[in-house]
Amino acid sequence: MPKVLVLHGPNLNRLGKREPGVYGRKSLTELNHRLEELGREWGLEVETFQSNHEGELIDRIHAADGTFDHLIINPGALTHYSYALRDALASVEVPAIEVHLSNIHNREAFRAHSVTAPATVGQIVGLGFLSYELALRAVAVRLGLIN
Repeated sequence: MPKVLVLHGPNLNRLGKREPGVYGRKSLTELNHRLEELGREWGLEVETFQSNHEGELIDRIHAADGTFDHLIINPGALTHYSYALRDALASVEVPAIEVHLSNIHNREAFRAHSVTAPATVGQIVGLGFLSYELALRAVAVRLGLIN
């Protein structure tokens, strides 16, 4: 069964509590359960990991090489300045899709630019939890598991 690693960056552990008008009222646990459920339905093994520490995310990306078939990543604020995270994504042979719950392109100016996106196969933003679900669906389609 193909394996997908879903990485959640800084502050995503606060989902449901942090700015619910922007990020929604559901928790990270609820999101992870939903992704695991969809993964089973589509023939994917989904593993999730959240960290507020850049180095831990980089270590997980490196470890994914040769172990996972795809990455889905929400780098959080690291999106806008972490060249180290961008370089980690570029250093592995695991395709990645970048996701964001909010539309980073219509928020504060500093959020509009992603330094990590060029190291991914695509970006899905602004659709809340659906951003993640669509990314997982894209993985299943890319792997030929669903249409």
